[in-house]
Amino acid sequence: MAGVYFHIPFCRQACHYCDFHFSTSLKTRERVMSAMHSELQLRKDYLNQQPVHTIYFGGGTPSMLDTSELKDLINAVYAHFDVVEQPEITLECNPDDLREGIAEEYAAMGINRLSIGIQSFRDEDLKRMNRAHSAAEAVASVHRAQQAGIDNLTIDLIYALPELSMDAWIRNIDQALELNVPHLSCYCLTIEEHTAFAKWKSAGKLRLPPDDLAASQYLTLIDRLESAGIHLYEVSNFARKGYESKHNSAYWSGTHYLGIGPSAHSFDGQSRQWNVANNVRYAAQLTDGTPWFEREELSAFDRYNEYLLTGLRTTAGIDLETARALCREASHTALPFDPKELVEHGEAEIHEGRLNLTRKGLLRADAIASEFFIIES
Repeated sequence: MAGVYFHIPFCRQACHYCDFHFSTSLKTRERVMSAMHSELQLRKDYLNQQPVHTIYFGGGTPSMLDTSELKDLINAVYAHFDVVEQPEITLECNPDDLREGIAEEYAAMGINRLSIGIQSFRDEDLKRMNRAHSAAEAVASVHRAQQAGIDNLTIDLIYALPELSMDAWIRNIDQALELNVPHLSCYCLTIEEHTAFAKWKSAGKLRLPPDDLAASQYLTLIDRLESAGIHLYEVSNFARKGYESKHNSAYWSGTHYLGIGPSAHSFDGQSRQWNVANNVRYAAQLTDGTPWFEREELSAFDRYNEYLLTGLRTTAGIDLETARALCREASHTALPFDPKELVEHGEAEIHEGRLNLTRKGLLRADAIASEFFIIES
């Protein structure tokens, strides 16, 4: 099982919270798209003949591409790789791009899952984040996708936004439930360097909610979704049974994947690669044959640390015997932490040899994992 990820590095405007690689200039569009096809051809052996189960278009804003460009990339995957019948094909899209009739075109070319970047159903939040759509467009985009027969939908929402009260957050959750989407990805606002939000925070112009309100909004989210039959399966992801993201779940379970496009990452089990995060350089280096990516061989320490970091974020947790085996590979005779202490603190449970974080533990899942990393000396 393997996946192919396309990073589409173009956006109409810069969201004030986003630090992903993108460009609002389309001058390099034709060259980048051509280079992506070249990269697919050059890396057709990267997955070592493993069948491709998932294809994912991320970004950036993949829905800015013409349907013909998307179809050409999907066809190229089929041309160069062994693709299973009915793979999960996900397209990230903005609500304002889901105009009348476009979802039907997506479905006709095999796209069977849409990830709609709503972020909030409140116009004041959307303006503050510099999103291009309105709250009304957000609702309409979901309806259009459903009317096109694409029922495998996920929407993004952000909590702990500036001036987002608990009541307002609950209304956002309830609006999502009213739309009957089977999957939600909900993220706590993180202030990233080099973003407009970071500048405003530094200047004292951004009023962020206190940590306890952010935590309460997260726990309220879990409770409200669980009561509606939408279950937490990863720190930020919730789904009805059968609607979990196959592509993202594969990331968390260590499945191999190939990343195509500027800044895209790849993983083959033994190493990670990441492409240059520059559209002009990416296209030029694919054209002249110079390396367009960097590569890192994973040490035993890396494999243990990554197993902890990804596994503890999921409700499946980690298998303690697997963690111990990875420790031994890193020349450690025992785990650098006592699982029972996490249980005593109410942050974890142990069941049939697996360690799972509780809701209390999930509030600081990444911090818990990092506390138990093994640092190579």
